[in-house]
Amino acid sequence: MRVSLNNQAVDSKRLFVIIVILVLIFLNIFQLIKYLEVKRELKEANQAIESRQINENVLNFSKLFIDKVLKAKTEIDFETRLNLENAVRGLKDDEVLAQWNKFVNSKNETEAQDEVKNLLEMLVGKIKVQ
Repeated sequence: MRVSLNNQAVDSKRLFVIIVILVLIFLNIFQLIKYLEVKRELKEANQAIESRQINENVLNFSKLFIDKVLKAKTEIDFETRLNLENAVRGLKDDEVLAQWNKFVNSKNETEAQDEVKNLLEMLVGKIKVQ
């Protein structure tokens, strides 16, 4: 009978170890699933923050442009041009910068008006609504 008691004790220990291992495996799987969910949520949050920053920068530049250029009653001074140039470069958008350069390098008033319309249309198109 001693032999069977020892076998039962060994079997109980094995069963306990197997149960502990299975629990640990399930906990690891659960943690992995939670990690992947949090990682996805973080990515979405970062994208939302980036989108808001882009929107804020575009809106700030648009407001500056409207206030300093479109509403200007006199010729635009060098400092204002420099502020606008820095603001448009601050957008870090090559497409907007190229359109800005088309506006700045316009040869006549009609061309400048067309390029302003194109610039404003492009800026509005850059705003992302969520």
